[in-house]
Amino acid sequence: MPKMRFSKIRIYEFKDLIGNKKQPKTLDVLLSRKKQKNNIRCVLIQKNTEDSHYQLQDRGPKLADLLENRDYLDAFRSFLQSEFSAENIEFWLACREYKRTTSSGKLCNKAADIYKEFLHPMAQKEVNIDHHTHEKIKRSLVKPDLTCFDEAEMHIYRLMEEDSCPRFLKSEAYQNLRNAARNPV
Repeated sequence: MPKMRFSKIRIYEFKDLIGNKKQPKTLDVLLSRKKQKNNIRCVLIQKNTEDSHYQLQDRGPKLADLLENRDYLDAFRSFLQSEFSAENIEFWLACREYKRTTSSGKLCNKAADIYKEFLHPMAQKEVNIDHHTHEKIKRSLVKPDLTCFDEAEMHIYRLMEEDSCPRFLKSEAYQNLRNAARNPV
């Protein structure tokens, strides 16, 4: 049986599936098999046609950029309050503050406070994390260290980055703040 070395595949962009009349992007795929079984290396070579040039779109600032600027942070917090998810940014900020703690006595108290406020099942501002992470944090509260909330903090950060931040960047509050920054009075 002859070995197939080249194959054509069609890659559709999301925009093409929605109803954009452009032709789908065609890529040449070079498949080279090494001596070992199941070890295939794929190298994508984009055809140089007019239709296949990708343009990077400006997606706006990233969440990290927003959180560094006090004005954008306040606007993002207000936006999250309007969406009833302000506990996410508050938990993330509490974790950042927790990491700045130097005294081991204060570390225990702050860890317990964060757990009571954000992670306890009856907390008013309970954040949504998986059971495994929740149990891991609960066990670490016996002797807390600076990294005991890291996994939950990263989970909440990714949640805000992938879900809340894109909606915030489209919101009127962000647009007004950005326009005010561009056009100072």
